[in-house]
Amino acid sequence: MNEKLKSKESDYLFDAILTLKSREECYSFFEDICTVAELKAMAQRIVVAKMLNEKHTYTDISLKTGASAATISRVAKSLYYGAEGYTTVLKRLGDING
Repeated sequence: MNEKLKSKESDYLFDAILTLKSREECYSFFEDICTVAELKAMAQRIVVAKMLNEKHTYTDISLKTGASAATISRVAKSLYYGAEGYTTVLKRLGDING
């Protein structure tokens, strides 16, 4: 975990997210806390991570998601060298075996 991100405010945010119990609650909360662009960017990144894990090319990912090469590269760096957040979520969603 990146200690620079750790704060009481971040802990409170993550505790709030952990209270959500349905997709509808998530939509309501994230609609309130994020701009439409921010939410779409986060959704795009998780799809990019899934596609990278499935060994899609950058070109294919860009065509299917609209993500820029810089975004795809940033997600790839996090997926392969980051804090394993993407890997944890993709495993729990059943998109990574193991």
